[in-house]
Amino acid sequence: MAAVQTSRERAFNKIAVVAVVIITLIFLAPIYWIVATSFKPRNLATTIPPTIVFQPELSPFVKLFTKRSQLREAPTAEEYAAAPWWERLVFDGGEKVVRDGKGAVQWSAYPSRFMNSLVIAVASTILAVSMGTLTAYGFSRFKVKGEQDLLFFILSTRMLPPVVVAIPMFLMYRAVGLNDTHWGLIILYTAFNLSFSVWLMKGFIDEIPKEYEEAALVDGYTRMEAFFKIVLPEAATGIAATAVFCFITAWNEYAFALIMTNRRAQTAPPFIPSQVGSGLPDWTVIAAGTFLFLLPVAIFTFLLRNHLLRGMSFGAIRK
Repeated sequence: MAAVQTSRERAFNKIAVVAVVIITLIFLAPIYWIVATSFKPRNLATTIPPTIVFQPELSPFVKLFTKRSQLREAPTAEEYAAAPWWERLVFDGGEKVVRDGKGAVQWSAYPSRFMNSLVIAVASTILAVSMGTLTAYGFSRFKVKGEQDLLFFILSTRMLPPVVVAIPMFLMYRAVGLNDTHWGLIILYTAFNLSFSVWLMKGFIDEIPKEYEEAALVDGYTRMEAFFKIVLPEAATGIAATAVFCFITAWNEYAFALIMTNRRAQTAPPFIPSQVGSGLPDWTVIAAGTFLFLLPVAIFTFLLRNHLLRGMSFGAIRK
């Protein structure tokens, strides 16, 4: 039988609903403003009072990909060989290239920075989740001497903010030639996300009954076969949830990308604010770049939303 609510309880519920709606609108307001500005004409971007109703246009996105204010001479053979494939599209005369009469190349740097973010975030997420899953399985299924100390040491790598270790890492990277390289950021983001991946995956694997693997071993499976055919399918929810958090962290990382890169491996987070400059910035182009930067992580999180919601009530969080 349903409980009967008093008038005070009904009023309280209505107030709670209104408060949730107001808080949601407050949090969504900056997102709406970025999206709206990315479709505004330039003369309406900074009007006072703000322009709410306007005729949307795609000129900010056109200027974002074909910005002619950035002039770059044609590359040498060594620069061309060292450039990643998405920058070679620019040099080879792709659709983003506009050549003047002197043979110089005018192109927008945003596409290459966006691709750098995508490649580095995807690669570091795959490495962090795969290595974290294997490490968590070892801690979960085998007796490791000093296990608690090792787990605490792994977790301690996340206790310092990135800006504290950025300068020492820059000096070490410069000594070994990894600064301003894709592999340098991939290794750094993987190491930074690995501790989170280990701790989260260990909680998920602990929730998988060992009897499943023991039955598989009795049936003749090897330990590796039991891991890949029994444990991994059962831990798919945890892997998806861990991948979402690792991808978001690598995708949005700013401090390491700002200090460790300059041009070749620079990602979108440090590049977008650099376009403000000291002159009159085109806020519509900056908003368009920010809006496109938000899309991949939003799409990735939306596709894995079911796993993510289930993951927050299963495994390490519940434990």
